[in-house]
Amino acid sequence: MTTAAATAVPTADAPRWPIRYLLFMGGMGGLLYGIDIGIIAGALPYLEATATASWHLTSQQLGFVVAAVLLGSVLSSLFAGMVADLIGRRGAMFVAGVLFTASIPIMALSDGYAALLMGRLLQGISGGLIGVVVPLYLAEVLSPERRGRGAAMFQLLLTIGLVLAAVIGLYHAHAVDAATEAVRQLPVAEQQRLLFDVKDHAWRTIFWTCLLPGLVFTGGVLLISESPRWLVRRGRIDKARAALQRTVAPRDVEPTLQRIQAPDAVQTGVSGKRDPLISRRYVWPFVLACLVLAFTQATGINSVLAYAVNILNQAGLPGSVANGADVAIKLLNAVMTVVALVLVDRKGRKFLLMLGTGGITVALLAAALLFVKSEHGRLDVHAQLQQQVAGSSLSLPLDAAQWHRLDRNAGDAPQQLTVSYAYGGFSNVRSLRSDNPIDASLQIRREDAVSADSVIGAFFRRLHLNPFPDPAHAAQAPLVIERAMIGPVPSPTHGWLVAGCILLFVAFFAVGPGVCVWLALSELMPTRIRSNGMSIALLINQFVSTVIAAIFLPTVGHHGYASMFFFWAACTLLYFLIAAFWLPETKGKSLEQIEANFR
Repeated sequence: MTTAAATAVPTADAPRWPIRYLLFMGGMGGLLYGIDIGIIAGALPYLEATATASWHLTSQQLGFVVAAVLLGSVLSSLFAGMVADLIGRRGAMFVAGVLFTASIPIMALSDGYAALLMGRLLQGISGGLIGVVVPLYLAEVLSPERRGRGAAMFQLLLTIGLVLAAVIGLYHAHAVDAATEAVRQLPVAEQQRLLFDVKDHAWRTIFWTCLLPGLVFTGGVLLISESPRWLVRRGRIDKARAALQRTVAPRDVEPTLQRIQAPDAVQTGVSGKRDPLISRRYVWPFVLACLVLAFTQATGINSVLAYAVNILNQAGLPGSVANGADVAIKLLNAVMTVVALVLVDRKGRKFLLMLGTGGITVALLAAALLFVKSEHGRLDVHAQLQQQVAGSSLSLPLDAAQWHRLDRNAGDAPQQLTVSYAYGGFSNVRSLRSDNPIDASLQIRREDAVSADSVIGAFFRRLHLNPFPDPAHAAQAPLVIERAMIGPVPSPTHGWLVAGCILLFVAFFAVGPGVCVWLALSELMPTRIRSNGMSIALLINQFVSTVIAAIFLPTVGHHGYASMFFFWAACTLLYFLIAAFWLPETKGKSLEQIEANFR
């Protein structure tokens, strides 16, 4: 067994520039991962405004477009370890870069839902590979005292990727606002046509700007060496020695190579025999790690970052202001990540998780109460709209007189109308504002809600199960207006209060779960089950994130934004209790000491 005393300490004469280049490439991987998550936030308002009209996308389909990155990440993270073992760490990173780069033109040139969804899935598959393989590669290549720096670079550049995505969205928001002002004196039909073209160009350009980082990462990976540990397992000792010469001091190359070649110690219990996998020392830390990763996503962090502009628009902030607040949110996330990296080895994982989840709960409850206040006075006008339904569709001009007829108590303040409707089991949501020139009419058609039958849906129906609606039934179903709420657009003050709550939420998340979750994952898992256990825990993490992102738009359309924030607050409260009462403190302990605590 390799002991701590036998571990060679790299000296100061270790190669500097190869190590710096490795850290740079690790950071580029984090940058792409952050862009994966954040780029949709700036593009979504324009995608929603144009694709809904031209491609008849439903809110559920838009939700799938947002969630496709997370779904792709789920699929790839499950097999990322297998891919990395099969073609090497560098090979898996190169594949991830190629997939990311290929996804950009597919999305930017898409002319329908299928191509857009495929591009987002490829982007997600790339992100899942990067999220697993890049930290794994850095851990295997860097010396022990530099591994923390490698993880820090990955996490920090991840948050900077979110900031970069937000800045790109802000730039295009200003361009769209300028175009809106320029066409304000034109006829309404001409305004709608020009604004449609501007917004369609905006979301496509937002995707195009992501191409350069993908090319840099893909080309840069070709210049790094393969992991020496992977090479040793493949019997390529000479290549492993050459790879080590690029990252450790010359005097440490052979000792390090000998340690890599030494067989792993057998994990035994008191009796000297291998413990069964169902023993407490394996099951309890595995369950804890899975709970930590699941509840990290149940705080709603990825959905808040992805839908930040939509949330702030709904809260009362106009377009470019909401994009500016989104940039501030992403910048704060990066700054507080640096703070967390400084504190995590001083204050401990348990303390920061309790501090973070406690603060998140308070921030989410405050945001939920603000939305309760703004949504409380809205009128339900679904009966009025149901009377206007002609056959299986609804066409309602929304001029000033119509807005007044829907809400006679409204003055000159801008109004907001949210309509939930259904054809059979298929539902959709439309949100319109009186001060938006493109929302000059409410058009509801069957093709906007009913999608074609899917292979999965047909399969379940053949088994006489019905988890998905039947398009054949919906083709004959009448249009039902389930909910239609109208009320004044919240004031900018209300929007800034909600923005303040989200800023607090992101700050506490970055200090607590944002950094600690990955440490908990790697430190809690015993050596024997670490690789497979991490894959399963990461799969649960991505699955929860995907589900929340997919149901976000339909949920807030049917039940309001307050319901979603209350749900996230409840989940975060449970997270706080788990951290407070069940999670052990791992600061300053070796992996063997942590594992011994679970025997």
